Amino acid sequence: MYNQKVVDYFMNPRNAGKLDDANAIGEVGNPTCGDVMKIYLKINPETEVIEDIRFETFGCAAAIATSSMVTELAKGKTIPEALKINNKDVADALGGLPPVKLHCSLLAQEGIQAAVADYYMRKDGKLPEGLTFPGNCTACGGACGGHEEEEEERFVSEDHRVAE
Repeated sequence: MYNQKVVDYFMNPRNAGKLDDANAIGEVGNPTCGDVMKIYLKINPETEVIEDIRFETFGCAAAIATSSMVTELAKGKTIPEALKINNKDVADALGGLPPVKLHCSLLAQEGIQAAVADYYMRKDGKLPEGLTFPGNCTACGGACGGHEEEEEERFVSEDHRVAE
């Protein structure tokens, strides 16, 4: 079912655990499968570079592998660069995921987005124009108004267009 790289990132997760000096935390979850991801970022406020990143994930092998991979993809990047990481990038970096597990790569993407949104909320008390909390924000319990419970997940296709 899983390729060797996914198994490796599940069995030997990179950047796992809590980051005590994080200045941004994003938590997202999928109520259908029960996966929950928490992404911790240490962002340099002067350069907005992600200097450190860690994760805690409760979920399946694919959820843990995608959490691990997204931390590797985002570490050392600026906030705008990290926000460009999409679910396809995460899945491709792992050598692919079974179709029924693609939602895990979307959670990883949304975990980064939620952490960045949290960073700006802590820093400025508001989100920059165009940035929103991800659709299934568990950090605020939905208070951000950014989701509908029955909303379908959206995936980025091969040509980087959003597909439903």
